[in-house]
Amino acid sequence: MTPRPVATDAFPTATSRAQAETEAVLLKHIAAPDIQQDPVLDKTSHMQFLVRNLVQGFPSRYISQDASQPWLLFWTIQSFSSLQVALDPANKQRVIDKVMKWQHPDGGFGGGPGQAAHLLPTYASVCTLAVVGRSGTGGGWDQIDRAAIYKFFMSLKQNDGSFLVAHHSEVDVRGIYCLLVVATLLDILTPELVEGTAEFIASCQTYEGGFASASHPSYSLGGELLPHGPRPPLGEAHGGYTFCALASWVLLQPYLASIANDSRPKPAINIDSLLRWLVHMQGIDIELGGFKGRTNKLVDGCYSWWCGGAFSLLEALGVGGLQNAVSEEVPIDSGTPEGVWDDVDEGLLNRHALQEYVLSAGQHPAGGLRDKPPKNADAYHTHYCLSGLSSAQHHVFPSKLRRSQVEEAWEATDSHNDAMRKRCFSEILSWTEEEGGSHIIGGQNNRVNATHPVTNLTMTHTEQFVSYFYKQKVPARILRKKPTTSPASAPGPGTKDAPAATTTS
Repeated sequence: MTPRPVATDAFPTATSRAQAETEAVLLKHIAAPDIQQDPVLDKTSHMQFLVRNLVQGFPSRYISQDASQPWLLFWTIQSFSSLQVALDPANKQRVIDKVMKWQHPDGGFGGGPGQAAHLLPTYASVCTLAVVGRSGTGGGWDQIDRAAIYKFFMSLKQNDGSFLVAHHSEVDVRGIYCLLVVATLLDILTPELVEGTAEFIASCQTYEGGFASASHPSYSLGGELLPHGPRPPLGEAHGGYTFCALASWVLLQPYLASIANDSRPKPAINIDSLLRWLVHMQGIDIELGGFKGRTNKLVDGCYSWWCGGAFSLLEALGVGGLQNAVSEEVPIDSGTPEGVWDDVDEGLLNRHALQEYVLSAGQHPAGGLRDKPPKNADAYHTHYCLSGLSSAQHHVFPSKLRRSQVEEAWEATDSHNDAMRKRCFSEILSWTEEEGGSHIIGGQNNRVNATHPVTNLTMTHTEQFVSYFYKQKVPARILRKKPTTSPASAPGPGTKDAPAATTTS
C-alpha cells in the first residue's frame, strides 16, 4: 500500500511543493525492487569515500571550508571509527601533526594554521586527538595546552553565563556545547567557568519545546544587564541547537548538583515540551522515518543524530520508555529481532524506521552518505548519518550501577574542586551499552560502533581519553543480568567496539 502523503491545505507554497517533490523521490526508494529486503550498509564504498578524502585531499569545492579544516578531519576520522576501521600508525601521526598546527598560542584551536581560535574547531581538534592521539612525545595528548584553553574559555565568557564562539563573534549554544565537551574531556570544568550557563541554556528554549541558537538579554535603562530579566529565544527551535543545548544541560548536571543546597533560583527546562517537539520531528512512513530539523521542513540525514540522538540524552534526565534505564540490572537479548527492546516505548522514537532512512535514502551509490536523494555525499552527512544510525542500533543509557563502580574507584586528590571533578568523571563514564540490546536492521554486517550520546565519540575512545586526563583508572565493567527462562544466548556483538576501531597505539 502506498504511504499517505503529508497533509497539506489548498494553498500551495514553495515549502509544500518541495515536500511533495521529496516524498516522490523517497517513494521510489520504498518501492525499488532491490531494497524489498533489508537494505545493506555498503561499508566498503563508504570507507573508500573516506580514504579518498583523507589521502588524496578533499575535492576543490571544499575550498570554501578552509576555516573548517578541523571539522573536515574530525568527520572523516570519526566516520572511520563508526565503521570499525582504525588508521595505521603512520596516518595517525600525520593526523596528529596536522591537528597540532591548528593550536593557537593563546589557547584553543583555529580553523586552520594561523587562524584565530574558535570554540567549534577546538572541539573538532580535541575530539580528533581523542581518536588518533596518544600520550608521550608527538602523541598530541601531552601537547594540548590545557591551561591556555581554560584561559581562552574564560576570555569568551559573558556576564549572563553564555560564551562567544570566538573573540568579537556571536553567542551560540553550539559553541557552549563544544566548550563543555572539551572542558569535561580535559578535566578543566570548574564552577567559575560555568556559573550562569545553565540559566542561559534554559532561556534558549522556545515555545515549541526545542532550542534556538541564543536568547535576547534584558538591560536596564542605564544599560546594565538584568540577570533575571526576560530573555526571549533568538529564532525558532532547530535540531542542531536542540541537541547542543540538551547535551550541554546534561554536561552541566555535576555543576548543578554542586549548588543544589544554594538559595539561588534553580534553572529548569521544559522536558515535556522538548520531548513532544522531538517526537514530531520524525517523519511519517512516506518520509521513511527520517528526521527534519525544524517544523515544516524536509527530512535530512544529519538529523538522524541531532534529533534521533537526543532521545538518549533525555534518559539522563529520567525520560524515556526504558524500564531498566535506572536499574542495576541489564537484560539479556533473547537473540531474535522480536525479542529486543521489549521494554522500550517505540512510540517515542521509531528506531527501526530511522535505520531504514539512513540505509535506504542516506547512502550514495558512489560511496559516502548524504542529506537525501538525489543530493551528493559529503563528509558532514557521512559522519552524522553514521552517528544517527549508531544511536538507532544501540541502546546506550546512563547506568546507576556503572556510576557507582566508577565513583568507588575514584582516587581522591587535594584539588579544591575534587568533588565536582569526581562527579564529572563518573557522569561521563556512566553511559553504558545494554548487553544484547542492539537491534540492527539487515543483520550484523550493518553494525556500526556504539557512539557516546554526549561526546559523539565511540564509547571506548571517550573512556580512554577521559581516564588519561583525569589521571584515574577506569574499573572493569561488572554487569548484573536478569534471569531468563529462555536459552541464554551469547552477548550481542554490539556491546563493545571492534578491536580495529579501539586501537590507540
